[in-house]
Amino acid sequence: MKAIKGSIVALVTPFHEDGSVNFEKLRELLDWHIEHSTDGILVLGTTGESSTMTHEEDDEVAQVTIEHVNHRVPVIVGAGSNCTQTAVEKAKRYADMGADALLMISPYYNKANKNGMLQHFLQVADQVSAPIILYNVPGRTGCSISEDVVAQLSKHPNICGIKEASGSIAYAARIARYVNEDFAMYSGNDDMITSMLSLGASGVISVLANVVPQQTHEIVASWHNGDVKKSRDLQLKYLDLIAALFCEVNPIPVKAAMNLMGMEVGGYRYPLCEMMPDTYDRLKKEMEKYGLCES
Repeated sequence: MKAIKGSIVALVTPFHEDGSVNFEKLRELLDWHIEHSTDGILVLGTTGESSTMTHEEDDEVAQVTIEHVNHRVPVIVGAGSNCTQTAVEKAKRYADMGADALLMISPYYNKANKNGMLQHFLQVADQVSAPIILYNVPGRTGCSISEDVVAQLSKHPNICGIKEASGSIAYAARIARYVNEDFAMYSGNDDMITSMLSLGASGVISVLANVVPQQTHEIVASWHNGDVKKSRDLQLKYLDLIAALFCEVNPIPVKAAMNLMGMEVGGYRYPLCEMMPDTYDRLKKEMEKYGLCES
């Protein structure tokens, strides 16, 4: 897969009041994003709450997304697991459905050494047809994909990039040395989009895009079009909103923000739950400041 030079939304999974997946709303969100210049769709990531969904629900979300998007933009499906065999099985299913790429988180909880980490990704990449994007998010997994492992995996013909969400510009700079036409880097932090682009990232896999898709697209597009000042100015403009969207664990605030916008994406599944009153007030004030909801 060619690198996506733009904003890939890490899409929420909308729920009905009874907690079931709202597929009608999912289709609405997909159309809304495409209409508002989102360059790619990621489902079943951290923001998509896959960790509290059944495998059957995951499969249906992937299938509906791939069929409804119908090649209008690339679709990436989260297929990771801390069990390598489970990751292989999920990746094969989503590749067969027609996913353009698969996002593979590093093993979590049962932390692997360097060789175990390497073999985990190789087992998947060697057995599936769809290209793999590595996902480094040590704040979630408790471990980072080492630079040595990234260097080796970047050479694999079926590994096409990495979502880098450590929040460390030093780590990002080190792995940026392996970026080339066949291995892309995507920012996994909305507050570091322009910084990551300056290191050679192609774009962002974004939570922010759930609420301001056009503007998130423009942060990346402006950079690639040579207007660094516009990209930087937009990045700085939305820093307070980004901070509010992460004032509690993702995706709690972003779903609350979307509901404040009248998008009716529903609630959460335990252990995720409604925001605390003080953080909700903070989020609402920021949304009002940006003109995204009524006071």
